[in-house]
Amino acid sequence: MRSARAVLLATALALPVRPASAGPEPAPPVRAVVEMFTSQGCSACLAADRLAGEFSREPGLLALTVPVTYWDYLGWKDTLAEHAFDERQRAYAVQNRFHQLATPQAVVSGRELIPGSDRSRLSRLVAESGPLPVRVKVCERNDHIVIDIEADSTARPAEIWLVPVVRSRPVVIGHGANEGRVAVYANVVRGFHRVGTWTGAATRFELSRATARINGADGYAVLLQASGPNRAGRIIGAAKGPGL
Repeated sequence: MRSARAVLLATALALPVRPASAGPEPAPPVRAVVEMFTSQGCSACLAADRLAGEFSREPGLLALTVPVTYWDYLGWKDTLAEHAFDERQRAYAVQNRFHQLATPQAVVSGRELIPGSDRSRLSRLVAESGPLPVRVKVCERNDHIVIDIEADSTARPAEIWLVPVVRSRPVVIGHGANEGRVAVYANVVRGFHRVGTWTGAATRFELSRATARINGADGYAVLLQASGPNRAGRIIGAAKGPGL
C-alpha cells in the first residue's frame, strides 16, 4: 500500500500544467461564476470537486471551491473550510428560500442553486450562460492590483470583492467518509475581502497585491455582487486574476 505522502506526490505531479506563452493573452469576459460548496467529510463531494476542476480550466468561466465546516462533526475536520463560508452558503439559501444546507452545492452567478453532483444540469446551465452584464477587468501594476469596472447607468449598487484562492491543492483525507482518498481542489477560496461599493459609474479600485496573499493563496478573482440581504445577491460581473 502506498503511503499518504506518495499518493499526494503522485496526485500533485498529475495536475495540469499550463504551457508557457510569449506574453499574457487578453482574458475573455466571464460569462458565469460557479461557487462549489463542498466538504472533505462529504462522501458525495469528490465527483463535484472534479467537476469544479474541469470548469476552472474553461475560458470564460470562473469556478471557485468553497469548503464548509458543518460536516466536521462526522470525524474529519476539513483542512480548508472556514465558518465564514458556511455563512455565505446560508445567505444564498435564505435568499433563494432553501430550507437546509447541503453539499455538494453549486451556486451559479449568485442566483441558481443546483446540486453539485448534477453534472448534466450544471453543465447545461453554464453552457447557456451569456456574459455577465457588467464588464470587470483586473491587472497588476507595481505590486498593486488594479480593478476597472465599466459604467452601467441601469445597474443597482453592488459590492466589489477580492477573492484570494489557492489555484490547486490535493488533500489526503485521514478519517471520515472519505478516509484514505485524495481530494483535488481547484481555486480554493481563502477569504472574501470587500474592496468597496460600485454605484454604476466607471470606477477604478487599487489595492496592494499583498491583500491577496493570505492563507497560502497564490491567485485571486474579483466579484461584483449586487447588494442584497445577507450580501447574497446576483453576481453581475467578475474577472480572473493573472494565471487563473
